[in-house]
Amino acid sequence: MAARTKSAKDRPSYRCTECGWTTAKWLGRCPECHAWGTVEEFGGAPAIRTTAAGRVSTAALPIGQVDSRQATARSTGVGELDRVLGGGLVPGAVVLFAGEPGVGKSTLLLDVAAKAATEDHRTLYVTAEESASQVRMRADRIKAINDHLYLAAETDLSAVLGHLDAVKPSLLVLDSVQTVASPEIDGAPGGMAQVREVAGALIRASKERGMSTLLVGHVTKDGAIAGPRLLEHLVDVVLSFEGDRHARLRLVRGVKNRYGATDEVGCFELHDEGITGLADPSGLFLTRRDEPVPGTCLTVTLEGKRPLVAEVQALTVDSQIPSPRRTTSGLETSRVSMMLAVLEQRGRISALGKRDIYSATVGGVKLTEPAADLAIALALASAASDTPLPKNLVAIGEVGLAGEVRRVTGVQRRLAEAYRLGFKHALVPRDPGQVPAGMKVTEVADMGDALRVLPRRSRPDGPQEDGARR
Repeated sequence: MAARTKSAKDRPSYRCTECGWTTAKWLGRCPECHAWGTVEEFGGAPAIRTTAAGRVSTAALPIGQVDSRQATARSTGVGELDRVLGGGLVPGAVVLFAGEPGVGKSTLLLDVAAKAATEDHRTLYVTAEESASQVRMRADRIKAINDHLYLAAETDLSAVLGHLDAVKPSLLVLDSVQTVASPEIDGAPGGMAQVREVAGALIRASKERGMSTLLVGHVTKDGAIAGPRLLEHLVDVVLSFEGDRHARLRLVRGVKNRYGATDEVGCFELHDEGITGLADPSGLFLTRRDEPVPGTCLTVTLEGKRPLVAEVQALTVDSQIPSPRRTTSGLETSRVSMMLAVLEQRGRISALGKRDIYSATVGGVKLTEPAADLAIALALASAASDTPLPKNLVAIGEVGLAGEVRRVTGVQRRLAEAYRLGFKHALVPRDPGQVPAGMKVTEVADMGDALRVLPRRSRPDGPQEDGARR
């Protein structure tokens, strides 16, 4: 009987490659991270071990005696990226830079590598997806040529570590972490085991050398960072590069930052000569007109701590099909549908339900926060009545299903930005706080109060709307 019983050392053990959870038997779904197909056999059952006390590398000090100057950030040379990083790159910091293909990751990081390179701080740019000549052509186009910027095309991890010994850079840019593989690990490049090994080796090298590292990461079709979530936990900073490839605007958001806040957003403009930072990007989201146009309304959105003036546009036409169309661009479809319901029920605008409705933003900006509800509702009401809103009007506020206009965060910052750009009239919820001197601020409690800003004029080809008479 004893001969047929396997010892604990011989029994197989299974581990989730996504989160590291271990079990004695195979499961199709990990009960820890709920991922399917990630539980794999990795050897015998883990034996119970004890670790004896060893020699310490550095003695523990009172926290007040620890030298904080070693964590002083150094500027990258790109102001908008420094804003998101919290001042620049900290020596030894590892930054994961993720974004969709073609959004401009390689262009931006090549520009950063060139501007950060100096005689005392060399930069090594390792490309694993392109040839060195292709990167050189891009560098010529965006004027990123620097004698202290070194370029290498490698897909082998050991070769990358060899370049670190030869160049001794202060900044390493690796494009991308999913295309570099270690010969000591089985599996194709981009696999979970390979990504974990490559990232772990580069993180150790960065900490030992005091070298800042920028890792380019791929994203899945859902927009999430590809590879194991362990990669996001290991690095110090996670940045997300967003933007519509048909628009000029690009946004860099901080998802994780051990050295600063994650509520900052960097704005960039992509053009033929490369990518440049935008210190004042509000002009991209506005259409300057001499006279107001029906179906347009301005609002102020907060991207992190930065207020941006954006324009919402709406258009309503007679539907030719039994089920009217509802098309949105840059706006959440669910929020627009809610505003249509509120206008029909609370604003007594009944013609919206039988018409095709198109709503969009200008410049490719995406408005997801509830503070844009009031502007969306007013743009829809203006389009339904074919009546333009007053010129230079800004609407800020969240609209509830009962028709009430709720307070939102940062009203004073939003109003200050609108006044700086020359807008003199604003609709806001009650109790906005201190407002800019010289700006007319109208407090509204519900949609009935807000719809009174529409002039008393009906559509020339339809019945007068109740909302337009308010």
